[in-house]
Amino acid sequence: MKDAIPCYKRVLLKLSGEALMGEDSYGINRTMIEQIVSQIKEVSQLGIQIAIVVGGGNIFRGFSPAAEWMDRATADYMGMMATVINALALNDTLLRAGVVSRVQSALAMQQITEPYSRDKAIKHLERNRVVVFAAGTGNPFFTTDTAAALRGIEMKVDIMLKATKVDGVYSDDPKIQPDALCYKQLTFNEVIARDLKVMDATAFALCRDQKLNMKVFNIFKVGALKRVVMGQDEGTLVHC
Repeated sequence: MKDAIPCYKRVLLKLSGEALMGEDSYGINRTMIEQIVSQIKEVSQLGIQIAIVVGGGNIFRGFSPAAEWMDRATADYMGMMATVINALALNDTLLRAGVVSRVQSALAMQQITEPYSRDKAIKHLERNRVVVFAAGTGNPFFTTDTAAALRGIEMKVDIMLKATKVDGVYSDDPKIQPDALCYKQLTFNEVIARDLKVMDATAFALCRDQKLNMKVFNIFKVGALKRVVMGQDEGTLVHC
């Protein structure tokens, strides 16, 4: 019997800063980041090219209550810096796990990251190097969800994988409504009609208009990332 073949050649993984916290209330949980990296390594060894956009909400969020007294642009730049901290931690953990990776930042920080370059990032991916994108889009007023959509389109990935703490897209918040329905798949139009909160409106519109499908899944479940790329029953598919 032949080994199963992955469904995708190149993917964009959107990893929130909160995912790196694990069950902590702040910062980076070592056990959690190592568990995430083990899943990334497992998928990379299948020959799948992986780009990652990481958030910064575990450290600082530009539109959080803690930043409401600041100029919004200043707060957003601080949030971008938080994503760089997470990207460096993720990159260090990847390298220690034997995964060749690079960090590219939308804000110039040549001493610690490569500047963002679409052509160079694609070359890294073609050489099976994981590329971690930091600092969002490099502009205030845009979320890392929007950065993920933008980078996914630029990298010409086959699908965006949105890693969350829940099993997929629900009809309601499962923490408030335990009987909420978890959808197996939805169209972009169905998400809009049902007012489901998959990601921010700008990011969602980019994915819909450029026909970039996404899979929403629970990164806390061991082996979930591999099951997603192998086309198994995991998470919610949002498609055109």
